[in-house]
Amino acid sequence: MKRTIIKIDEEICNGCEACVQGCHEGALQMIDGKARMVSELFCDGLGACIGDCPVGAITLEEREAEPYDEIATIERMIPKGEKTILAHLKHLKEHGETEYLKQGVSYLRAKGVQVNFAEVHNHGGAGCASKPVVAAQHQGGGSCPGSREMSFGTPKPTATFTMAATASASTTTNVSQLRQWPVQLHLLNPEAAYFRSADVVLAADCVPFSFPDFHNRYLAGKTLAIACPKLDSNQEVYMNKLQAMIVNSQINTLTVVIMEVPCCGGLLRLAQKAIADSGRKIPLKLAVIGIKGEVLKEEWV
Repeated sequence: MKRTIIKIDEEICNGCEACVQGCHEGALQMIDGKARMVSELFCDGLGACIGDCPVGAITLEEREAEPYDEIATIERMIPKGEKTILAHLKHLKEHGETEYLKQGVSYLRAKGVQVNFAEVHNHGGAGCASKPVVAAQHQGGGSCPGSREMSFGTPKPTATFTMAATASASTTTNVSQLRQWPVQLHLLNPEAAYFRSADVVLAADCVPFSFPDFHNRYLAGKTLAIACPKLDSNQEVYMNKLQAMIVNSQINTLTVVIMEVPCCGGLLRLAQKAIADSGRKIPLKLAVIGIKGEVLKEEWV
């Protein structure tokens, strides 16, 4: 399995910051007048930053993907200096990657690398890395607010309304089961904490609009990714991300929920190929929703 990650030529980089503004994941930051990758873990490989670079200092590098290794990442950052290391550690804290943060700090201390850990400890104020909603406080890296990674924790009731389908009215509590953001597959980091050992739902874009009980029946307790197999471009990225979820994040199950229309079948084929190519077999469930909102099929495949 291969993964695409950006590569920066610091000799060419002129420090204009344009690429930082184009990095939705906040994986790039300006340090000592140069654009630096502070987190390969959060690089989505889409290359949005490439088009923003006026001097051609950024390219895409495709290499065999290995499970994310915090120690290897820290080792590559040590020669770049304390500012780069601190930016990386703060980024991990902002995104709730507590275990990776502990690994990095422990390694640096064991090697006697001089880093002002107090800056990491004090970073973000009340936004401790152990809190479930930490990415919402992320202010650095120029990332798009709509793409910032967030985990919501346990869903809570959001609204109460009255249904009067018959002569008698009943009150129903409407509870969103969404536990994370973002949800669009192009924007998702397949190795985010909320994917690890998770039950994942891969839903076609139209499903939640067609099936009124989508949250309760399919989304409760699961992590969500949405995509359109007909209209979305660059589906090679989708394949790589699904494989990363299966191999690196070790997801437990994958449920594909699609519409009855023929083009939706592409999402199931994408999931099946990702599982086959990953070399790790996981349970795969298919649910097919009719255009009038009924469940037409639900089976393990």
